[in-house]
Amino acid sequence: MTDTYDLSTDIVDRIAGLSPGSPTHATRHKRDKVAAATQRSYEALFDPALPDLSLTERLLVALYACTLSNAPASAEHYAERLASSNADRAVIDQIVQGLLNESDIQEPRLRAMLSFTRTLIESPIDGDKTALERLPAAGISTPAVVALAQLIAFLSYQIRLTAGLRALQVLNATEAA
Repeated sequence: MTDTYDLSTDIVDRIAGLSPGSPTHATRHKRDKVAAATQRSYEALFDPALPDLSLTERLLVALYACTLSNAPASAEHYAERLASSNADRAVIDQIVQGLLNESDIQEPRLRAMLSFTRTLIESPIDGDKTALERLPAAGISTPAVVALAQLIAFLSYQIRLTAGLRALQVLNATEAA
């Protein structure tokens, strides 16, 4: 496997607003191997063929994690991806507007996933055995629980990475001025 990949598809660069040739882009790609691994993780976690969690469920979790984390550029990306899905538009709108009341979600599986997302994003210490047990109780298989936890961990990483890159980009622009 090669460590080169199509830069035009790099989701972190797009969300962070990095342009090839910019100082921040150059800094990020000094370790292109890491950038490529991050992109491959994104592609794997959002592969429509991934079993146990539907792509729509994963995208809703991503949108919710980004909204809870106050990451509007990331949230916009996942909202755009959801636009062509069969997701409940009312749920999408409530997430985007920060008005989601998880208890109003009729689907127990989605309600449990979004509640677990909130727990891991806002209070990871509470992501204990009790929080985990709510997922199988809602009909979520063990492999799906593992995939969900991996997805939320990746989203936390992606959100922090893009925020750091945006901050570095502002710093570079300030120093250049």
